[in-house]
Amino acid sequence: MPDAAIRIRHPATLRTANAVGALLKRSGINAFPLHASRLLDRAEAVGGFALSDPMPRDGLAALVRSLESEARLSLFGKFAMRSALQRAADSRHRIERAFAECPEIGDERIRNPVFIIGAPRSGTTILHALLHLDRDHRAPLSWECLLPYPAPTPADHAANKRIDTVRREFDRIFTLVPDFRKKHYMAADSPQECLAITALNFTSFQFLAQAYVPSYHEWFVTADQERNLGWHRRFLQFLQSGGVRRPRWLLKSPVHLMRLRELFAVYPDARVIVTHRHPDRIVPSTTSLVSSMRSLYSDHEDASRTGREQLRIWADYFARFLRDRRQYAGEAQIVDVLFDEFARDQMAVVECIYARFGWQLRAEDRVRMESFLRDEPQGKHGAHEYSLAQIGVTSAEIEREYASYLDFLAGLG
Repeated sequence: MPDAAIRIRHPATLRTANAVGALLKRSGINAFPLHASRLLDRAEAVGGFALSDPMPRDGLAALVRSLESEARLSLFGKFAMRSALQRAADSRHRIERAFAECPEIGDERIRNPVFIIGAPRSGTTILHALLHLDRDHRAPLSWECLLPYPAPTPADHAANKRIDTVRREFDRIFTLVPDFRKKHYMAADSPQECLAITALNFTSFQFLAQAYVPSYHEWFVTADQERNLGWHRRFLQFLQSGGVRRPRWLLKSPVHLMRLRELFAVYPDARVIVTHRHPDRIVPSTTSLVSSMRSLYSDHEDASRTGREQLRIWADYFARFLRDRRQYAGEAQIVDVLFDEFARDQMAVVECIYARFGWQLRAEDRVRMESFLRDEPQGKHGAHEYSLAQIGVTSAEIEREYASYLDFLAGLG
């Protein structure tokens, strides 16, 4: 049993709203029901376009079934989830209409993209934010993934109403989940993970971070990830079509660990940065972050259950990564980064990455990176405390489940 629960506090207004929702449910009233077909039908009407790709339809159907049968969403959770899914469906239809109206968007070239694919909670977010400060890099931003249509232009990329909208939404999340800032750096105009892109394809780990949906995850890990990343590339083409271009796209997601082969199939000229940290830190830290997010959508979040789930998920993803890594011949396109070295001297690691890939680190870009590190020190919003004991996972289980990865990790040291 866990030694201590992960305590997540919410404001009284949220607790009251969810109590009302529980009362409605006991009375037989299903507030804010989720129906995949209705979400897509509305998006088709709003976007004025019908999707031909079955993947988002299949993914949304699998997701809604899992949400309704397993997630135990609260009243707020159902409202928020339905709103988010409708927004994603609306955006997807509008983007596909843009391709239909302007087929040359599909001719946009994506050259030498950079992917940060390390383990969760291993420094990927800060590294992503640092490299984004290089003027040769363009990362998809949070607001661009949440409200992508129309494609941003040089005139409105830095300031527009969509950024303001997402900033207000993030502020509400920080109010509803006060400890979230301790665990994850996030801003409306900060670089966003690829999971927000694949969420528009309804084939994304993002939904697992928001709710307990085990049957959806079973569907997700068997889905065609090459097709999923084909949509990912299509999204980058759409964003780029507005005229905001840089020499290299800068992408990031720990979930790419489970689809390295598919990543290189879609992006054969990609450069990949893999960050590494011992799983006895990855598993409890990831559990703590996921539990905080899931608690916003459900009053029944169980950190111990989530801990065992995360233990298994990332063990499987690492196994897939090691398999694909052994079979891939392009080691020159991959660089490994150890978390402890990155935590000790971030700029030294950045310099090593640049040297490996033959990039130039300009003086003005270095100044921006160093300024960011001063302004966003670790623990700025409070210490993020976590442990295996909190989630009922033992060191022996970590050693057993991650034996092959730990052997690989030892070889890097």
